[in-house]
Amino acid sequence: MAFIDYYKTLGIDKTATLKDIKAAYRKLARKYHPDLHPDDKDAKKNFQQINEAHEVLSDPEKRKKYDQYGQDWKHADEFNNAQQAQQQSSGRRSAGFSGEQSQDDFSDFFESMFGGSHGGGRSRQVKYRGEDYNAELQLDLLDAYKTHKKTLTVNDKNIRITIPAGIENGQTIKIAGHGGPGVNGGPAGDLYITFSVANHPKIKRLGDNLYTTIDLDLYTAVLGGEITIDTLDGKVKLKVEPETQNGTKVKLRGKGFPVYKNEGHYGDLYVTYTIKIPTNLNAKQKALFTELSQS
Repeated sequence: MAFIDYYKTLGIDKTATLKDIKAAYRKLARKYHPDLHPDDKDAKKNFQQINEAHEVLSDPEKRKKYDQYGQDWKHADEFNNAQQAQQQSSGRRSAGFSGEQSQDDFSDFFESMFGGSHGGGRSRQVKYRGEDYNAELQLDLLDAYKTHKKTLTVNDKNIRITIPAGIENGQTIKIAGHGGPGVNGGPAGDLYITFSVANHPKIKRLGDNLYTTIDLDLYTAVLGGEITIDTLDGKVKLKVEPETQNGTKVKLRGKGFPVYKNEGHYGDLYVTYTIKIPTNLNAKQKALFTELSQS
């Protein structure tokens, strides 16, 4: 597999801060997201490489290994363990692991671990687990309101997943076995999907509760009546009590957001009334308000 320069992939240099890395990732992820380019295989490949680069460089420990070992960073622990075992068995620093190791030292070691020859010795086959992948999936509030299925493309393979109702913004779920391929027959890594749930233009979500503001005309506020409001689950009729004041808040029990992985349970919907003062009154209407004000 060809070596991928993660810094070049994100368009940053090796001195980049974590903030720089995340900013570059967000910009490129939006640009190459497969949902925006469903028929562009290059966009899918670029998106996968961007996620891979972000997953490594945003993790301080992985980034340290990558900076030190380059393309062999995934097997840094095996190299260090073998180095310690070699030193302990010989009681001294051997030529192959002494002082500052060069990239050739690493490459020779990894070649021997993966079945190549090293100094004429017998080769070994060691199984290694594949790399974990990270991806971001964008949803709107209506998507997150109902359990639904969605097909993702990872490494040119379609994965159909079920997204449970009530998924939180920023929540991450694991899809086992859909990460990078294993080495020498080792198990595949896992895929971690982080959800980005966009805000709704009229309804705000806080946990399992929903909040909305409804305009109420003055006449209904004073006399009472019935109005129809929109919710994520459709339209709902709501009784307005007479002499309702501006800013009054009412609770609709069980009309909020579904509780994650707790089917049949919902939060509450809170409705706040904003009284709209009538405008462009005619003479008769003004006279009636004047009469009311003097009574």
